This record gives sequence, structure tokens and C-alpha cells, in this order.
Amino acid sequence: MCQMNVLEAKTNFSKLLMLLENKEEEEVIICKNNKPIARMTLIPQVDRKKAFGIAAGKYVIPDDFDDEDPIINAMFYGGEDF
Repeated sequence: MCQMNVLEAKTNFSKLLMLLENKEEEEVIICKNNKPIARMTLIPQVDRKKAFGIAAGKYVIPDDFDDEDPIINAMFYGGEDF
């Protein structure tokens, strides 16, 4: 755990991020007048590959999904069905 005052943290912000990214520090405590006021940590990364396709296999697409619908055709092209 690293601890520093606001001015020092502001001056070394990029270095603090690098310490966190390289896992040299788990968290950084930011202090004001030597009293802790904030904690800086990395955000846990979500595995994007798992999130994609989350509904795969849960829905069945009907065989006539791409067939033309006479009511919709009537709305667009005119006709007696509408």
C-alpha cells in the first residue's frame, strides 16, 4: 500500500497508474493534511469473450422468419389486406 498527499499524487499521477498496472502496488491511499480521503485501485477487468453471445441457444428463430408478411407488404405497397 502506498500513501501520499494530494499534491504529490497529482504530480505523480502517471507513475501511480503505472505502479497499479504493473501490480507493484495493490492500492494507493490519497491523503489531505495527512488524513486518508481516497483509495485508488485498478478496476477489475471483465472477460469480454464471456459477455458476447450471452443469450446463445436461449431463443429459437422460426423457420418462416425471413418470409414476407402480407400485412406488412400491404402497409408498404398498398393493397386490400391492410
